[in-house]
Amino acid sequence: MDFSAGFSFLFGQIGKLLFSLGSHFSLTSLGAALLFASVYFAWRRIKRGRRLRWRTIGRALFPKRIIGAKSNQADIGYLFFNVFVFGVVFGWAVLSYQSISNGIIAGLVALFGQLQPTTLPAYVPRIVITVMLFLAYELGYWFNHWLSHKVPLLWEFHKVHHSAQVLTPLTNFRVHPVYTWMFANILAFTAAVANGLGNYMFGETANQYALSDTNIILVLFIHAYVHLQHSHIWISFRGVMGRILISPAHHQVHHSDNPKHFDKNFGSCLALWDWMFGTLYVPRKEREPLTFGFADRPDAHTVKGELVNPLIDAAAHLKPLWQRQPERLAPLPAAKAE
Repeated sequence: MDFSAGFSFLFGQIGKLLFSLGSHFSLTSLGAALLFASVYFAWRRIKRGRRLRWRTIGRALFPKRIIGAKSNQADIGYLFFNVFVFGVVFGWAVLSYQSISNGIIAGLVALFGQLQPTTLPAYVPRIVITVMLFLAYELGYWFNHWLSHKVPLLWEFHKVHHSAQVLTPLTNFRVHPVYTWMFANILAFTAAVANGLGNYMFGETANQYALSDTNIILVLFIHAYVHLQHSHIWISFRGVMGRILISPAHHQVHHSDNPKHFDKNFGSCLALWDWMFGTLYVPRKEREPLTFGFADRPDAHTVKGELVNPLIDAAAHLKPLWQRQPERLAPLPAAKAE
C-alpha cells in the first residue's frame, strides 16, 4: 500500500498549524505568548521583592494541576480532531465569500452607479480594507458568540467549549463541529459584506494586508496576547483600554461559572462591540476568584459527552416543532331549543 499521500497530508496539516504565520496556533505566536507570560511572572516576583528563580517561573507557567487535568487531556484530543479530521471532512462554509462580495458590489452599482477608481495611493485602499475586514471579523465573531449563548439550541453546541475546567491555549480547539460550521458561515457573510462595500467605495479591487491569508491586524493580536486569554494568567485591561480590547482576564471571566459573569465579553480581540451592545464586563485589576466548567456533566470530557450528546440535546429543542399538531377550529356549540 502507498501511504505517501496520507503522510503528505499529515505533514501538510502540521506545517499549516505550526509554521504558518497566519495560523491561530503557530509556533511564533505560541513562543510570543510564552515570552510574555515569563516576563509577567518574573515582573511579579521582582515587584514583590522575591528572588528570581527560573524553576519557579517554570512551575508558574505550567502548573501540574492544569497540565495533568482531564480537561486539558481532552483538549489535546480536540486539537487532533479539529485539525486532521473535521477541518478536511466538514471544514467548509455553505455561504460563498466571493459570491456575496460580488453580489454586494453589483447591488450597489445598480442602486448608485459605478464609481470611478480612486486616485489615492494604492496603500490607502489596502489599509482601509484591512481595517474594515478586521472589524467585520470581530463583529461576526461577536454576533456568532452572542447567538450561541442566547439561542438554546445553539447553546447545546457552544457549551462544549465552556465545559473546559482548566484553560490553556489548547482550549481554543474545544469546539463542536456544528459550532465551527456556523461560525465559518457567519464570518463568510460579514467579511464579504465589508469587502464588497470597500471595493465599491474605491471603485476597484483592493486586497487587504495579510500574512498566510490571515488579516495582518488579527495576526498581530494572535502574537500579542490572544493565547493568554485561555490561560491562568490574569492580565486585566482597565479604563478606556478595557472598553476597547479584550484582555486575558476579560475572556477568563467569560468562562466563569459565576452567574454575574454570564453572557459577558463575547469579543475576540476587541471589547468594542461588547461595549456598544451592553455585554461588557471589565474585570478588576486583581485576580477575581473564578471556577470553570459544569459540575453536573460527568461525561464532559468524553466523545459521547462532547460530540454526540450535543446533537441529541439540540434535537430535543426541535422535537416540539415536529410534534406540534395543526390547530383546529373548535366546533360550534349546538343550538339550544327554544
